[in-house]
Amino acid sequence: MDRAWIAAQRPPRQIALNPFQPHAFFLEKERNASGRICDSATILLTNKECPWRCLMCDLWRNTLTESVPPGAIPRQIELALAQLGAVFDQIKLYNSGSFFDSAAIPLADYGSIARTVASSKHVVVESHPRLIGERALQFRDLLAGTLEVAMGLETIHPQILPRLNKKFDLNHFASAVEYLRRENISVRAFVLVKTPFMNETEGAEWAVKSARFAFDCGANVVSLIPTRAGNGALDRLQERNEFAPPQLPTVERAFEGVLNLNAGRAFVDTWDLAKFSRCPACFTERRHRLQAINLSQTTVPRIECVRCGGL
Repeated sequence: MDRAWIAAQRPPRQIALNPFQPHAFFLEKERNASGRICDSATILLTNKECPWRCLMCDLWRNTLTESVPPGAIPRQIELALAQLGAVFDQIKLYNSGSFFDSAAIPLADYGSIARTVASSKHVVVESHPRLIGERALQFRDLLAGTLEVAMGLETIHPQILPRLNKKFDLNHFASAVEYLRRENISVRAFVLVKTPFMNETEGAEWAVKSARFAFDCGANVVSLIPTRAGNGALDRLQERNEFAPPQLPTVERAFEGVLNLNAGRAFVDTWDLAKFSRCPACFTERRHRLQAINLSQTTVPRIECVRCGGL
């Protein structure tokens, strides 16, 4: 799918965003590299849209059409942390694109950002694999704690990855991971559960294969993201029977399969998980089970439901 077609399918932006305010922030618990459950703050920064137009991306909804002014990003972080009102072991700075995109995060703001998050032991940012380079080292050297870079691998399916319009190949991803790990920067890989052009069985199988590839490259963490409709392009594919969101059992199978690799920490995104469930009778228990596995990193038996039989 090409950039022009993907952009043409988008509904209009509906929210006017303030470049000096984050569009969201929240607290969560996460198991860290040492095995301890730590407090983690996630700040979703208001920022310029990513230059890529990925087929499945809906993050553009909460972005600006122009670069933010100098000082805006540190101010956003300050506001979020002031309202969250605590000191956190880990802070995730997600900007709906690439932290190392100079049109998104001004290089001149790196120092202010680092000072704002200086109380945190570990900082996570996100980036496209092809933007990994000297800027990552510059930011790392300013931090009081350690740095982790999250990158969207999505899938290693040889026919489907090019169709996602990510504009990288597996060599780009592997080289980016190698570079970061050589520089003592840890890596988190985002992997989609059931991309477009897959059925349910393939959705779970390729998520596990993709996670194995990420771990083999040197990733410390794999986060599974169930693929959601709603960005325009995926809705058109759904109308053409070329995409359907994964069902909850597919998400469960993929997560169990990645954990069973025993290659590193694995998490599954439980945000808006109800969209993938067919059974309200067991959904809450199944969501709690996945959240518990995120923290324990140990699989437990699936929930038995007399109404749906676990479907």
